[in-house]
Amino acid sequence: MPLRLAVLLVLLALAAAEDPYRFFTWNVTYGTIYPLGVPQQGILINGQFPGPDIYSVTNDNIIVNVFNSLDEPFLIHWLLVVFGGIKILSRPLIPVPFPPPADDFTVLIGDWYTTNHTDLRAILDKGNKLRLPDGILINGRGPNATSFTIQQGKTYRFRICNVGLQNSLNFRIQGHKMKVVEVEGTHTLQISYSSLDVHVGQCMSVLVTADQQPQDYYIVVSSRFTTPVLTTTGFLRYANSNRPASGPLPGGPTTEIDWSLNQARSIRTNLTASGPRPNPQGSYHYGMINTTRTIRLSSSAGQVDNKQRYAINSVSFVPADTPLKVADYFQISGVFRVGSISDAPTGGGIYLDTSVMGADYRAFIEIVFQNDEDIVQSYHLSGYSFFVVGMDGGQWSSASRNQYNLRDAVSRCTVQVYPKSWSAIYVALDNVGMWNLRSEFWARQYLGNFI
Repeated sequence: MPLRLAVLLVLLALAAAEDPYRFFTWNVTYGTIYPLGVPQQGILINGQFPGPDIYSVTNDNIIVNVFNSLDEPFLIHWLLVVFGGIKILSRPLIPVPFPPPADDFTVLIGDWYTTNHTDLRAILDKGNKLRLPDGILINGRGPNATSFTIQQGKTYRFRICNVGLQNSLNFRIQGHKMKVVEVEGTHTLQISYSSLDVHVGQCMSVLVTADQQPQDYYIVVSSRFTTPVLTTTGFLRYANSNRPASGPLPGGPTTEIDWSLNQARSIRTNLTASGPRPNPQGSYHYGMINTTRTIRLSSSAGQVDNKQRYAINSVSFVPADTPLKVADYFQISGVFRVGSISDAPTGGGIYLDTSVMGADYRAFIEIVFQNDEDIVQSYHLSGYSFFVVGMDGGQWSSASRNQYNLRDAVSRCTVQVYPKSWSAIYVALDNVGMWNLRSEFWARQYLGNFI
């Protein structure tokens, strides 16, 4: 008998004249999909892959009734599972620092395996690494299968998210500039770029003006820091034109780390724009608040019992039989131990534990991510947004604080850490509870890069 679940997803509440509740029903089933031309088992929402988008307004309550017909638990992680987006619009009285676009497109990009998810999990369970993905999808579709239609002279918003499993991606549109206006809920200084690096788990909005001759233009997405480079294409189509895209694909960066680092540093908060509330984003002076604690987190990879594992500060996370939040709420002893992971690298070998770190409610802290490995990493902190105050190559030290951006750093919930580099964030721990900090590389998260 199918498992029946009712899941309540509450996004912030809005007092508006219209009904603040929006109701959706998902029927979750298995089905055969062909995103890269190869048949494989996928998860369908209401018989669809890709899944539908949800449109909402800040403070709406979204209620989704989920009917799970799978033979395993269904992870409610909308972007990664069904390739649909939840668009949260600003409240009607909150000014947005750019004119309303002619249309608003969701662009979900990500690497993809033609291997079924159960087989991928079996590879990891046997202690092996995953190979390079088979390709890249745009909105759940393979090469040349996705297009966006625009009209000459108008400006459009593209919400770009990397929902892949492990690879940073570069996004570009032939013959068109992209003006970055928003990053994970923060309005940014409006700077135009020819191509943009989007790391795993990250999102940003760009404005694109249809200012070229009417025809089709290539949209190109390619992997960063990989050998070989994976590439896929879609199309930007001018309405009422039958001219196909032509010419070489626009080139993009491949392995250049400094290029990506400098671009990341150039994306800053628009201090005069409104945030979710009427006050300007710059009214919160994070750089003037003294931090009360520094947590340094260093990732590592290695073998435990001849199986591949990943760790943070030498601890490779293993989930307890009892969910940690349940154990915390009901005060069940013996499930986890607060302080089972150090707040600084130990330099020791990797070992298994259910790592839990304690912190003070309402503390304002500094977290430094140290990456001594040869890959770009990406970390997400659930329940919070944080200020990315600095990033650079080499080892972090207290002197690194001299280069922090204490004025207009972007507030976001996912941060990249470049190879042999560090990234630093400031975060106010104002959301009481137990939250996880995890790698956005799903194989690494599954094998221990998790707190």
